[in-house]
Amino acid sequence: MPPPADIVKVAIEWPGANAQLIEMDQKRPLSSIIREVCDGWSLSGSEQFALRYADGPQLYITEQSRGEIKNGTILRLAISPARAARQLLERIQSHGIDARLEALKELAKLSADPTFAAEFINMEGIGTLARLVESGTHFGEMLAFTLTAFLELMDHGIVSWDLISLSFIKQIAGYVNQPMVDVSILQRSLAILESMVLNSHSLYHRVAQEITVGQLIGHLQVSNQEIQTYAIALINALFLKAPEDRRQVSRKGLNTALLFQHVIRGNRPIKAEMAHQLYVLQVLTFNLLEERMMTKMDPNDQAQRDIIFELRRIAFDGENDPTGTEKRKAMYSKDYKMLGFTNHVNPAMDFTQTPPGMLALDNMLYLAKVHQDTYIRIVLENSSREDKHECPFGRCAIELTRMLCEILQVGELPNEGCNDYHPMFFTHDRAWEEFFCVCIQLLNKTWKEMRATAEDFNKVMQVVREQITRALAMKPSSLDQLKNKLRGLNYSEILRLRQSERMSQDDFQSPPIIELRERIQPEILELIKQQRLNRLCEGSCFRKLGNRRRQEKFWFCRLSLNHKVLHYGDLDESPQGEVPFELLSDKIPVSDIKSVVTGKDCPHMKEKSALKQNKEVLELAFSVLYDPDETLNFVAPNKYEYCIWTDGMCALLGREMGSDLTRSDLDTLISMEMKLRLLDLENITIPEAPPPVPKEPSSYNFTYNYS
Repeated sequence: MPPPADIVKVAIEWPGANAQLIEMDQKRPLSSIIREVCDGWSLSGSEQFALRYADGPQLYITEQSRGEIKNGTILRLAISPARAARQLLERIQSHGIDARLEALKELAKLSADPTFAAEFINMEGIGTLARLVESGTHFGEMLAFTLTAFLELMDHGIVSWDLISLSFIKQIAGYVNQPMVDVSILQRSLAILESMVLNSHSLYHRVAQEITVGQLIGHLQVSNQEIQTYAIALINALFLKAPEDRRQVSRKGLNTALLFQHVIRGNRPIKAEMAHQLYVLQVLTFNLLEERMMTKMDPNDQAQRDIIFELRRIAFDGENDPTGTEKRKAMYSKDYKMLGFTNHVNPAMDFTQTPPGMLALDNMLYLAKVHQDTYIRIVLENSSREDKHECPFGRCAIELTRMLCEILQVGELPNEGCNDYHPMFFTHDRAWEEFFCVCIQLLNKTWKEMRATAEDFNKVMQVVREQITRALAMKPSSLDQLKNKLRGLNYSEILRLRQSERMSQDDFQSPPIIELRERIQPEILELIKQQRLNRLCEGSCFRKLGNRRRQEKFWFCRLSLNHKVLHYGDLDESPQGEVPFELLSDKIPVSDIKSVVTGKDCPHMKEKSALKQNKEVLELAFSVLYDPDETLNFVAPNKYEYCIWTDGMCALLGREMGSDLTRSDLDTLISMEMKLRLLDLENITIPEAPPPVPKEPSSYNFTYNYS
């Protein structure tokens, strides 16, 4: 007979004594259980003791967290959080150097525990640590442990960052600005400054006075990728919190060529957190364009109108024509028509729609001044055509700018967990403008290949969008590589790709083929199901949702080979390869699983806000609900793993696999299988209806003569 649901069997350790094996009644007060355990070892003063996990992070167990204890868990009797906090506070203020170092080392480890942190903070512990840092007398390991403990304690959100003193900020900034400083101290100092900037508007201004983006550039030239990651994270935080006028100044202090050389092109592979920070930096850099993108042109503003005059002058007047403006004044309207503006009389009206607003005009002016030969060639070769196939430069440039803003999501906040950065945007200080110049030449080339007219404008823009998105998906590392990718994606190639992608839809619509598809589908679905279950047996690593800093915690989950039990457990770091079942201490019988919920229905997502930063997490979240009223919460590392696990759990429960990946795999595998089966019927027309059954013979008196 199984034990009651409220009883868990655990082992409790105490140094120098045999472990106690007890059945813990979850309905009894924790203090009563601790008293009983202390009596078993003849320990007095049970109120001075508490229970902690023996493995993993070794967190204290409270009345709120005791429900997470599973059968077979090993616990440890330890001094209570309040007593531990009091002792450590006394020891870190002692005069003995060795005793203080050991105390700070233990404090750095214990500070991650929220129960201990609350007790230590109540005893003014954070103020004590801050004074130790401000004194400037701690160095090396002692300072590193002090900063680690301080950061862990602050990350619990119990104390406001606004209470931090200016002298503390100056001391931390000093460690960052020092040319030679211990790596561990530098790493923690960068993390503390980042947290200050992100969590307090007033502290941003103080930090910005002590640290500039230019000063952080030096930390990108080191070989330690962790330091590079923390430095870029601080740069991102300064960008994110800076006022609009300061962001442009900060951006100019960032040397993209140096960043590309030492970070992206370094000898080490880019880790996930570094990729995320580069993505955030890319998004924040593009967001600097948002103000111009949302600014309408004022047709009465002479300075803005002068930019349009400059475009006309460069295209038609030449540099050394002093009489050009007067001479051609009456011909402005004709020139604006040849420039491809929709409104020939007042082209300023073309820039009153947002997006792209004034950003389109900025792009056009950059092309005209920096790539003048290209600009003049595009304008003149189209303005001289008389066959209605001219490409309207002005209209195309405005629409292209709007399209690029959509593709690169200008104005959107970074998504948490997204790593989708493009190396080529870090190769040039004016990467956005150069990207536009490449794309406008592509548009002009595609227009000619399609022999398009004004009526085909939207069709051309659709093809150009497809060319750009396909090229970006290949992740070119430079603008030259982008040009090569786009050169291979000409209009003929786009048509070929579209045709091949349509094959699975267009070629299999006749009734006999549809019937064959229906017969094949159950076999393919079974194949997909087996693949999903095999992947669950291999297991996956998941990130624990905690504070926003990069010191991530992981856990691993995998299905038993007989598909009857889910095994899971915590890990210190992301594993390389498969994790043995022996290392996964917890398990859930598949027979106990009631359902799988996703997104907003997950218990761990109910408290998440609907901010853009959380949308990515929301799309990757799912929970397993199992008896009795328990949940196992997941946040998949990416969309692929999310689909694999939700499909696999549905397959275990005998439910339909409905993910996007299943639909894609089903279409691909059915298409391949049908093409193989129909290989012998190539160039043979398959009739819509089966051939008629012939009439019966007049008699059955016929034989075959074998002689």
